[in-house]
Parts: sequence; C-alpha cells; structure tokens
Amino acid sequence: MSNPALPIIGYLDCFSGIAGNMLLAALLDAGLPMAVLTDQLALLPLAGYQVRVEDRKNGAIKAKQVCVEVTEQQPHRTWPQIRMMIGESALPSGVREKALAVFAVLAEAEAKVHGMTPKEVHFHEVGAADSIVDIVGAAIGLEYLKITKLVCAPLPMPRGWVECAHGRLPLPAPAVLELAHGLPSYGVELSQELVTPTGAAVVKALCQEFGPMPPMTIQAVGYGSGTQQLANGQPNLLRLVLGHGYQPREAQGIEVIETHLDDWAPEGFPYLCEQLFGLKALDVSLAPIQMKKGRPGFLLTVLADPAQALAIKQCILSETTAIGLRFHTAQRLTLPRQPGIVQTPWGAIGVKRVETPAGVVLYPEYESCRAAAAKHGVPLKRIYAHISGLALEAFIPREHQHG
Repeated sequence: MSNPALPIIGYLDCFSGIAGNMLLAALLDAGLPMAVLTDQLALLPLAGYQVRVEDRKNGAIKAKQVCVEVTEQQPHRTWPQIRMMIGESALPSGVREKALAVFAVLAEAEAKVHGMTPKEVHFHEVGAADSIVDIVGAAIGLEYLKITKLVCAPLPMPRGWVECAHGRLPLPAPAVLELAHGLPSYGVELSQELVTPTGAAVVKALCQEFGPMPPMTIQAVGYGSGTQQLANGQPNLLRLVLGHGYQPREAQGIEVIETHLDDWAPEGFPYLCEQLFGLKALDVSLAPIQMKKGRPGFLLTVLADPAQALAIKQCILSETTAIGLRFHTAQRLTLPRQPGIVQTPWGAIGVKRVETPAGVVLYPEYESCRAAAAKHGVPLKRIYAHISGLALEAFIPREHQHG
C-alpha cells in the first residue's frame, strides 16, 4: 500500500453476506501474507487444527477460500476461557484487542438469546478451533494491512432454517439478529445462511461506519469465497476493497436553502452576503422573480455545507423578512483549484488556478482586480485582459508568496 501518511480504509462489500472464514480469505487475497498469518496464529495456545488456503473461482471471479481443518477434538469453551487464551497470548496488542472485542459482542448476543450471563455462555461452533482461527486471523489481517477504518455495506438477511449445536434455528440466526441491532440490513429471497454469527460479530465490533463505499483511492481488492453454492446463482463472495481515504477539499454533499422575498429592500443584500459568507456559506445568489398577484420579488438561494446549515438558516431568518425556508440536499461537482497571485504592472493580484477538462486556466479574483484598478486609475477590463494573457508559469501559489 503506497502513501503511508494517508489513512487506509477497508470496505466490506457484503453482497452475499459475511462469515469469519470469508473475511479471512478476503484479507489474504488483499495482501495478508500466509506466513504472517501462520506465525501469529502459532502464538495462541491452541492446537489440533490446520489452515488450508485455496485459489478457486466462485462464479466467474477468482477468490481465495480458507478452510480450517480440525484434527483434534475441541472442547466447548466459555467466554472467560477464550478471553484468557487470547488475552494472555503473545499476540500483538492490536490483534488481541480486536479479537477480544469480537468475542465480547458475540458473548453478549449469545447470552441474551439463551437467557444467561456472558460468562456463562458456552461457545459451541464459535468456541471451536476454526472459529477462533477465523476471528483472530481477521484481527491479524486488519492489523497487518494497517486498516484504520472499517466500513460495511448493508447486510443481506435471508429466511429459512439452519442446523447447529442448539438444534434447528430460523434464519437469520437469533444471535445474528441480536448483533444486527443498529446495523443497516435488508431481506433477500434466499433460504441459505448468508451472515453467520462470527461475521456479524466482526461487523458489530470493528466497523465504524455503514453504507455505500466512502471516498477513497482504491489500492487493493480481495475476494473471500464462502463454502456453499447459492441457490440463485450469484457468487458467494465477500469483497474487501482497500484504499487511502481522503477528505474532499469542499463538501460535495451540500444543502440548498431557498426563500421567496416580496417585501425586502434588496440594498441589504451585500450586507447579508457578508454575514452568510462569514458563516461559511459556499455560495449566495439573489434572482428577481414575479410572485403571486403580479408582485415583484426575489429568490434567495444559499448553498451550504450541512454542518453550517443551521446557523445560515438562522441568519437568513434574522436578516431578511423571510418567515419560512425551503431546503434540500444535493450533490455537486467542483473543479480542482488553488488560490495564488500573479505579478502585474499594478502589483500582485489574486487569482485562482483552476483545472478544467480542457486544461488549466487562471481566473482573476474580482476584489483584488477592483482594488488595483481603483488604486492605479486603470480600467478593470484592462487588468482582466492582462491576466488572461499570462502564461501559467506566472502563477505563484499562496503558500509560496513569502518564500
């Protein structure tokens, strides 16, 4: 993964659900070396298993599949026993913390389903060596790949039945539904288990956000294959997308705030603009309109980052005669731009260097041009024409102005 200064995001694309072995396989496919996994798992006081990893096609997509073969009888371990096994091991602290967090939420869910306290829970399938390897292995992969934020897509919830140590249980499994409290999910017309308790516990304990894939520069993709073939023919895969996160320089999801004004003196508009831009409004416009009964009026439109929208609305209601506002969210696309200056016969003048699809362009800043025109007694259009004829090399970024 390049550019280590940027945070690494992992996105769990759970179009066919999630299980512990699918996540571990996806991490291996995305770059976790098998040797690292094997060496760190050896730090656990756990015996009687072998990890087998295979490349296989699931549908038309190449993926990895993890199979943990249990070679010795495994006891039904309690949550305190598992906590001691992991907590007192020589595993790195980050791995221990993540694995213990997963088992903790799993113990709470199982306890609620079966009417007991977490320390009384005896894990059956989840206490076996294969599930311990899946959970601890996932923690090893997340730490090795330096994933600082884990985001998960909504979870698909099937119907039907599953056989387990507790007998026949309805799908989604009761423990999965307990773990899914507060998590986005949706129903699907499949009678096969898609989200296992182990998979749901990983999501509940380690994912910080839920929804669509966040902004990122994609660096790697891993596919983890499940073991069953889905009845509807779709690939039984978990897709893990890794990338460097970034913060857009401007909010691309914006709030559009509007109101009609028919009894307001428009000479107050410049002052209103000052107030709104002081509250970090992104743009402000005023357009003449004809209102009901033929009255002339104005349409005031303000674009705002949702974080600043409340203060902006209060300002509009205080500084105008509006008694109500309309607002909605919208998306916008902005061109990359950089503030700076150019040297002219009338001194340094502010410009923006804008990257357009047709190439880079220098745009003069009106206030800076106006001040220069007034100071030197030259037409404003002459300054604009001079700047438009300058080469791009004349641009001096703002951070270099005093260098």
